[in-house]
Amino acid sequence: METQGHEKISFRPGYRARAFFLIFDYIFLILLMLVMVIPLLKVFVDSVDPTTYGIRLWPKTVEFSAYKQVFSNSALYRPFFISVLTTVVGTAFGLLMTTLAGYVIIQKQMPGHKFVVNFIFFTMLFSGGLIPTYLNIKNLGLMNNLIAVIVPCSLSAYNMILMKSFFETIPSTLYEAAAIDGCTPVMTFSKIVLPLSKPALASIGLFIAVGLWNEYMHFILYMTDPKWKNFQVKVRDLILNDGISGVSITLSQEMLKSAVVVVVVLPFLLIYPFLQKYFVKGVTIGSVKG
Repeated sequence: METQGHEKISFRPGYRARAFFLIFDYIFLILLMLVMVIPLLKVFVDSVDPTTYGIRLWPKTVEFSAYKQVFSNSALYRPFFISVLTTVVGTAFGLLMTTLAGYVIIQKQMPGHKFVVNFIFFTMLFSGGLIPTYLNIKNLGLMNNLIAVIVPCSLSAYNMILMKSFFETIPSTLYEAAAIDGCTPVMTFSKIVLPLSKPALASIGLFIAVGLWNEYMHFILYMTDPKWKNFQVKVRDLILNDGISGVSITLSQEMLKSAVVVVVVLPFLLIYPFLQKYFVKGVTIGSVKG
């Protein structure tokens, strides 16, 4: 329809509603980002500003004496090493077992396939509970042993199901072509499946690593010997007891607490940007199948 030689512009139905939704969505996400960023910023400011503790998002003065004390104190070296060791070994073990489990349960010709899948899914809904798990760890002789932390924290039924869903998105023709070329199941897994699974490996590996790095409950329950406590338990002691055993506090308590919190959070703040593209793709790629 034309009016005075000009074409009349009409919007598609729902265009305004979509525009309002996008505006609201962006505002909501910005507010959500601020809710997460502002506390981190405040903690960092408190760790470098020796002035009176309070609510501020920009330091009046900057000094890194709290970080120097954290990094120079030998009492924190062993807990930090235990956290790093648990995270690295646990992530590698968890990825290995999760990928193997996911590859096995997509083999529909395997005897008992449906039972195995349902059994794994059942463990997502019901668990043995805290007391039976503790008694099981104790009876196995795993008290004060890092295995008691690595195995339970690195294996997850959810991750296995997620990996299974990802493997199912790989075209079946690739498996058939590999079989025709004489590849064994192990060769197919190592030569074809794993190279195509970088997004899933990155996302699940990040899940496992973050969980292991932040773990403290298993260390409190199963590590009765203080020498096996990890870095997060030491941070907890600092926050709850206003001090760490073996640490000479010459700075304000709040500066030292904030510096330790930043040290705990910093590794994954640095790692996540490099894994973000894999993380988003790995989480969503198995959600919708064509």
